[in-house]
Amino acid sequence: MAAKLGRLKPIDTILAQGDDESHGLKRTMGALGLTAMGVGAIVGTGIFVLTGHAAAVNAGPALVISFVVAGIVSVFAALCYAELASTVPIAGSAYTYTYATLGEFIAWIIGWDLILEYAVGAATVSVGWSAYFCDFLKSAFGVQFPAALHAAPGAGGVVDLPAMVIVFLVSALLIRGTGESNVVNQVIVAVKLAIVAFFIIVGAGHVQPANWHPFAPFGVAGIFGGAAIIFFAYIGFDMVSTSAEECRNPKKDLPIGILGSLVLCTLLYIAVTAVLTGMVKYTQLNVASPVSFAMIAAGLNWAAAIISVGAIAGLTTVLLALLFGQSRIFFAMSRDGLLPPIFSQVHPKTRTPWISSVIIGIVVMLIAGLTPIDTLAKLVNIGTLAAFVLVSVGVIVLRRSQPHLARGFRVPGIPLVPILSILGALFLMANLPLETWIRFVVWLLIGLAVYYFYGRRKSALA
Repeated sequence: MAAKLGRLKPIDTILAQGDDESHGLKRTMGALGLTAMGVGAIVGTGIFVLTGHAAAVNAGPALVISFVVAGIVSVFAALCYAELASTVPIAGSAYTYTYATLGEFIAWIIGWDLILEYAVGAATVSVGWSAYFCDFLKSAFGVQFPAALHAAPGAGGVVDLPAMVIVFLVSALLIRGTGESNVVNQVIVAVKLAIVAFFIIVGAGHVQPANWHPFAPFGVAGIFGGAAIIFFAYIGFDMVSTSAEECRNPKKDLPIGILGSLVLCTLLYIAVTAVLTGMVKYTQLNVASPVSFAMIAAGLNWAAAIISVGAIAGLTTVLLALLFGQSRIFFAMSRDGLLPPIFSQVHPKTRTPWISSVIIGIVVMLIAGLTPIDTLAKLVNIGTLAAFVLVSVGVIVLRRSQPHLARGFRVPGIPLVPILSILGALFLMANLPLETWIRFVVWLLIGLAVYYFYGRRKSALA
């Protein structure tokens, strides 16, 4: 039994799967597309939704330091991701890497956890998208969307129709092909970055330095607590690695996409947070749309309308990245036999895991349409942080077990950098609330049952 749990998937086998014309994915993405995907996944929920809550409840104006803390932890983890992604450029991200280094059982745990993170995360983003969309209709055209059709049961409505529609549209785009969705993503990311720059430039002229005092009203604990809460905003670089099998030159382009998107977005987060908390007192920012709220508070309604358009674009690209990553995790686990084979069927023309995308789209649509956002928002970052820990461990293990393996990118300072990544992720996990740990354990137990009764028996390595 122990031998089964620890069986490793040979790297040669993993790489051969990516070169399989009938079962591999189509390589269409370059460094620009990967960086755009990372920016699209990172700049969205963090700037447009989480900043207000984290500032009001956790860190105050010192949220800028929280973003620095979370960014530092992310950089250490991103370096580890870049090495493994450029060495094992196959769909599946952390799941695939741990399968090659730490064994099937640990890989299953990570893959199962990423399924939860991506699916419920996508539902959360789609509900936020729905709220911004309805606000835009009202502010720009005076159209009041029927309350019963843009809120879930328990939140004053019957179904959140816009949330379901946007999940359907993005899923359809992903089914058409990575090339098409990549072009759309790059256009939207350009618009979104322009909107973020617009907020920084316009908002800087309305900053009142008195709003930055007290700077850290909740102390050091609040800063670290804020870092743990807003960490969800940084997982976009992880999604870049899920597209490894569709990258034209993974050894070069993956590290550029991962590290480039992370550095760019960290700088944007710091700038936006500084302007936001300077425009409005942190105690007033616990709202679902803090960026547009700050413009309205400053009497800039026209700017708020423009910001709403940027928020819609921003959340669309986050949703695109989440659904993309989710389908590729399913694809990788199914190809290994740990999930039913239907999830790894590739469309003969578009070379995308279309059945997986359809099933995931339907599930996320139902979750988004029928679940209140306050319930969905309880999803936090423990699964992503756990993946960071195991990816960092995998770098150390693979350096010792296969030191001569060709690597497109090498983490500097081995083993210090991976160890710092591990300690940083564990520290942020310790700052998450108890209910998060309970949800994590419950989902894990369900996954263990699925693995015991199906995965371990059907595994391609069995």
